[in-house]
Amino acid sequence: MDVPVSKVLQQVMDDPRTAVYIDLADRHLEQIGYTEHGRRHALFVSQRAGYILERLGFPAKSILLAGAAGYLHDIGNFIGRVNHNVFSAFVAKDILENNGFSIEDAAVVMSAIGNHEEESVEITSAVTAAVIVADKADVHRTRVRNRNFISFDIHDRVNYAVTQSGLEVDGEEKQIKLNLEIDTGISEVVEYFEIFLTRMLLCRRAAEYLGTRFSMFINNVKLI
Repeated sequence: MDVPVSKVLQQVMDDPRTAVYIDLADRHLEQIGYTEHGRRHALFVSQRAGYILERLGFPAKSILLAGAAGYLHDIGNFIGRVNHNVFSAFVAKDILENNGFSIEDAAVVMSAIGNHEEESVEITSAVTAAVIVADKADVHRTRVRNRNFISFDIHDRVNYAVTQSGLEVDGEEKQIKLNLEIDTGISEVVEYFEIFLTRMLLCRRAAEYLGTRFSMFINNVKLI
């Protein structure tokens, strides 16, 4: 599923500022009770965003830009969670330009980062659309930090209930499919929709921008 990391993207990932900011951002979110948003999530979104565009036949540059945007999309969380998409876009600017990105390419990446959240989305590029789908597809119990089941809130419970998560992209059929396996003994399917419905509708919008259909299956039942 994963797209090989290019030399340019690897430079961005290896930049000392990238690691420091992502680690600080993840620690900030841990302190305020959020699920994991560290290097694992950054790499997941980077790889899946590139995979989506690669499978749909987009050019290498678009795949590179999606990979960069995916890796850096949450980097500004160390400043604050509210408006973190905007913070992340501006924090990413110097990292991108200092690692070989032209001003124009950096701007495309910044736009994708700045538009990945539900509250203020404007989908104007394939890079943005790919990052949205990749980000919202990262639902799994490994993201839950809280190990005290009794104190789980609904976000902990829903994420922990997801035992398997997979993203399929069919370039010929023009379809993006999110497959989830949920332990309904931990969380009912309705709880997933209670907190993630807006995200799934956003994925549908992003898929439509890419000229594809988005569907979601939970326990082998199509729900979107």
